[in-house]
Order: sequence, then structure tokens, then C-alpha cells
Amino acid sequence: MAKHCVMIAQMSPIRKRSRPGRKQVRAISNGVKKKSEHLVLAGMLQKLAKRIGARVVLEPEWKIAGQILFKNGKKSYFRYNTLDLNPVGASDIAKDKDYAAFFMRKMGYPTVRGKSFFSDEWCEAVGSKRNIHAAYRYAQTLGFPLIVKPNSGTQGIDVALVHDKRDFYRAMKQIFKHDRIALVQKQVHGRDYRIVVLDKEVISTYERIPLNVVGDGHLSIKQLLAKKSRAFVASSRDTRINLKDPRIKAKLKYQGRSLTYVPRRGEQVFLLDNANLSSGGDAVDVTNNIHPAFKKLAIKLTKDMGLRLCGVDLMIDGNVAQKPQKYRILEINAAPGLDHYVKTGKAQQKIVENLYLKVLKSLAHK
Repeated sequence: MAKHCVMIAQMSPIRKRSRPGRKQVRAISNGVKKKSEHLVLAGMLQKLAKRIGARVVLEPEWKIAGQILFKNGKKSYFRYNTLDLNPVGASDIAKDKDYAAFFMRKMGYPTVRGKSFFSDEWCEAVGSKRNIHAAYRYAQTLGFPLIVKPNSGTQGIDVALVHDKRDFYRAMKQIFKHDRIALVQKQVHGRDYRIVVLDKEVISTYERIPLNVVGDGHLSIKQLLAKKSRAFVASSRDTRINLKDPRIKAKLKYQGRSLTYVPRRGEQVFLLDNANLSSGGDAVDVTNNIHPAFKKLAIKLTKDMGLRLCGVDLMIDGNVAQKPQKYRILEINAAPGLDHYVKTGKAQQKIVENLYLKVLKSLAHK
């Protein structure tokens, strides 16, 4: 019984998430402004379903929820990027970063050192003393700089690298505006990769590079970001860079730069620390170069976490083409959105189409 109590103490109390609103036009604090949802999944499923004699019925107003009608009479459903593929329990664990990390650690997977802390309201509700001040004391034991992030967040929203007490409290308060639980984690270094797995197969692997600009010797960072934003629009990539994001200002500050700085020709300036594509990051496809041992790792982890479709995020000291040595699992995603990845090239579009065709065939006979 004592051991059981210790285990529970390491985990977070029962989570209660607020349902996202249906308003589709809003500014969010992850470095981009997102317009109405134009998710790739719905349109792609509509196109691919015809190949197997199925059809897709979309809810007409928002076009983010749909029903798949198979020719054998079976019906399946999806909402945003979530399909009727992964078990509900396993999916809920994957959405909860703290719980997912706990179970991965218990199975021997290398995760990022960290701990969860709660908003004042949630501390009072569950009778915990792990408030923002306890979080700061823990942060001091880890050492700055370190990462703070929402426990249930997606797309890099409110993920921040903090360098001191002032940064820390500002970032944590921002998290608690949207989530009751925040994670305080040790910063890990390396190259950031996502490996997408479906059952016993690695579907795609790509390196994720944080939002950055490369100087031409003439344009300021602000002008280069505007140019990059126009390129996103031209490629139908649904991200809008938010120059008012305090994380961009903080990142530049610690590099001795500002938005008016003019980088030298070829000089690369990073503007965010999280590498999410939805935050303006870039994807470099390395599907054909992944080492077999990393394939095996991602497939095994997906199975061990009770999932069939999974995005495995890794930070690797080295690169994914080399045999695994020093690496950390950042998190897993039971509904890996591929909306940005699919727009990086025709080869990537083909990869995503093949993935969802396999998913449709699997759902038809599930």
C-alpha cells in the first residue's frame, strides 16, 4: 500500500479539461495566429474513401467532424485529427503528458526529467501544495534554463524556455490561464525528430527545426518573418507568425538581438525554442534515412503505450540515421496532425495519403 501511495504522489490528480470553443478565428500565444480550421484530414479522407468504395459525410458548418460510411455497412467517425483507431484509454493517457511520461519511465524508456505542478485553484480542489511557488523551488534544483509547458497542450502552445525567476513566473502564469497543470522539465539538447507509426510500420520520420530566419544582409528579422509568413500563405500552410509573442522577444533578447536587427547573409537566427511545425517550425524529411534501431524503438513504444497510430517525438544527441545512443522521448501523440508536414513536398503528400488509405482499410474491417 505504501508503494502504491508513492506512485500516486508522483502522478498528477484527476484531470478535467475544458472543451475547446467552436469559434474558429482567434489569436493564440504560440507564435502564430490561426485562421479558420482547414484540416487536411477531412479533405483527404473524402478523396481516399472513394478508392475503397466508401464515402465521407462532413458536418457542414465547421467541417472538422465527419462520418465514414463503408460499403460493408460499417460506420466510423473522426474529429479534427482523431480517428476511431486508437483505444480510448490509451489515447487519453497519451494526451496527458505527465501520465504518459510516468508509464514510459516505468517501462524503462528514457524520458525528460521533470515534475507536474498545479494552479492555485486546482491545488485547493485536490488538496495539494504543489503550487507555482513549489514549482519554482523545484526549478531551482533542476537549474536554469529549463522548459515549462502545459500538461495537456498541443502544437507548442505556451511552451517556453525560461532563464530566470521572472521568466519562470511569467510563463507559468500564462500556462495556468489555459491549463490547470504545468510541467517543469530539465532542458535537453539535440535534434528534434517525429516518427509516425501505424501498427508495425514507420510511416514517416522528419526532423523538426524551430521557427527561424536566414539573413540576406539587407532585411531585418521583422521583414524576414513577414517574408516567411507570405511563403506560408502561398503554400496554403495555415500558420500566421505572431510578432507580439513574448517568447520571440525573449529568445531574441538572450541572443542580443531584436526584431530590427539585420542578420548577415547566411546568418540563421532562431526565434522560438519549441520545434512544432504549427509554431512556424520547418520539417526536413528523413524517412528513408532512419536507423532500423530507431524504427524498432518507435514501433515498440507505440505498442507498449496501447496505440496503433502514434507520433513519437525524440530529442537525439546525434541524428536519427545513427544507431541510438543518447536520446530522450519528449512525448507521444495519439493523433499526430500531419497538416503541415503534408505541405512540405509531393513525396510527403504521397506518404500521408498512403497512411490514411491504410487507416481507412483498417477501420473498414476493425
